[in-house]
Amino acid sequence: MTRQDMAARFAAKWKRIQLLYQRRWEKQRIIDLFVVLDWMMRLPEHLAQELWQNIDLLEEQEQMRYVSSVERIGIEKGREQGREQGLQQGEALALQRLLRKRFGAIPSEISARIAAASLSEIEGWFDQAIEAGRIDDVFGPTAH
Repeated sequence: MTRQDMAARFAAKWKRIQLLYQRRWEKQRIIDLFVVLDWMMRLPEHLAQELWQNIDLLEEQEQMRYVSSVERIGIEKGREQGREQGLQQGEALALQRLLRKRFGAIPSEISARIAAASLSEIEGWFDQAIEAGRIDDVFGPTAH
């Protein structure tokens, strides 16, 4: 419901976080639900920072510290890794689609290389595949 309105998303997310704290559940349950909320209701960086400030104030007022700064760093790192992994998977799918359109069926060994590749490798292959005359020009000779 708040996909297009970040101010409304901020308000809705903040309300739900306050409810988590009011329930006085065990720490791990609150953190688990917080991670789900954070994943489902992503905010632009400036609003995310404002939300963390609100949480800090709430924790001081309630004298309960559920999400420590170390856990916060872990949550942010997990979010960043998820974004990176999603980008890598998306680029791999785009590369495979380009290869199929340009060269037909993709040999299994090339599919395996793409699946195991880093984002920078995939981007390099994608750039090469745009102008390559054959799939071997991108990946080298294969046993297909």
